[in-house]
Amino acid sequence: MNELKLFNLMVKDYAAAIEFYTQKLTFEVAEDVAFGDGRWVTLKLSNTPECNISLALARTDEDQALVGKQGGSFPLLGVGTQDCLGDYQRMKEAGVKFHGEPQAGPWGTGVMFEDLYGNKIFMSQES
Repeated sequence: MNELKLFNLMVKDYAAAIEFYTQKLTFEVAEDVAFGDGRWVTLKLSNTPECNISLALARTDEDQALVGKQGGSFPLLGVGTQDCLGDYQRMKEAGVKFHGEPQAGPWGTGVMFEDLYGNKIFMSQES
């Protein structure tokens, strides 16, 4: 193995998840096509086209119970930025829920936030 290509994220609604990730977090829709009895939807960040998030519609009760809790108490995703404070301000104004303000550490600056379902995502800017 030599690269991570896809990460599955269970969602309750494709449209709501696409809107949140594209409008508030600046992901792009890589694919959105009919697939079997559902859809194949993948999202990407413009600088990391080799690793996409695949939105998987939670259909069973078991899947529904996991939506928003896929990482447990840990961040489900880690995303990098070149402007943590600027992205924090933009996203906060767009209504993204943050767990505090960006904090500086020996590794850089970072802050935890949540997606529309409560999954934790850590955003960091390396020093």
